[in-house]
Amino acid sequence: MRPHRLLAAAALAMVAAQGVDSQPVSAPALAPAENGLAYADLVDLALAAPVVAQVRVTRASRLSPREAPDVPPGRRRFLVEAEVAALIRSPAELPASVSWLVDLPDDARGRPARIERRSEFLLLAAPVGGRPGELRLVAPDAQLPCDPATAEQVRAILREAMSPDAPPRITGIGRAFHVAGTLPGESETQIFLQTADGRPISLNILRRPGETPRWSVALSEIVDDAAAPPAPNTLLWYRLACGLPPALPRASVADSGAEDAAAIVADYRLVLRGLGPCVRRRAAN
Repeated sequence: MRPHRLLAAAALAMVAAQGVDSQPVSAPALAPAENGLAYADLVDLALAAPVVAQVRVTRASRLSPREAPDVPPGRRRFLVEAEVAALIRSPAELPASVSWLVDLPDDARGRPARIERRSEFLLLAAPVGGRPGELRLVAPDAQLPCDPATAEQVRAILREAMSPDAPPRITGIGRAFHVAGTLPGESETQIFLQTADGRPISLNILRRPGETPRWSVALSEIVDDAAAPPAPNTLLWYRLACGLPPALPRASVADSGAEDAAAIVADYRLVLRGLGPCVRRRAAN
């Protein structure tokens, strides 16, 4: 069998092995000049990927419409083979060479997409069960042009995520309390958050006369009034900015009086303004 037929046969086998749910979904790939991913985009991809690797392409075979009949017009499916240049994360050892399927769009002039030999990519993928060396991208755009800044940022995200004290995923907001101080304009608000693993997290807002309101996050039952808000582009910032709802649920202030409830709502808005928006630049997948 000729080499390109071997690649085509391997591609068909990969599609069959991965199943319907894991077949590539067509979406624009980010070209190097357009790889302006936001921090939240990288976290979304990194947390979803059991395998993160920097790879160097050894061969890329564009499949024919017969071999990939489900690819929409204007897109091409590739079977890509590459050597692993750096393994950043993996649940098990990977072979020195890996392969995967990816759909890429034609260029602005309608010319077929190409993947050059020795191109380097950052793959965010999952292993294909029972087929060592075969990977499945966790999202259509999870084959990123590799540059040192992106690779280091992904490494930093994974270091934070695998830390024993990594902040958990926010699932909702629990009870909230407001206490007025002895001086006019003095108050303290505590808003308890619900998390995926049940660990306690609370937002704490302190107001004092003549001072700018201060807020902080407590990742335990102990509140440190001197703590600062989370720094932007950290995992804690991501958990809050991208996980908190845009408005405080009514149930959180159901047991508070009207004045206390209004103060809690205002303090929650203060936290959201301090965090800033959760910016994402990836197309919806």
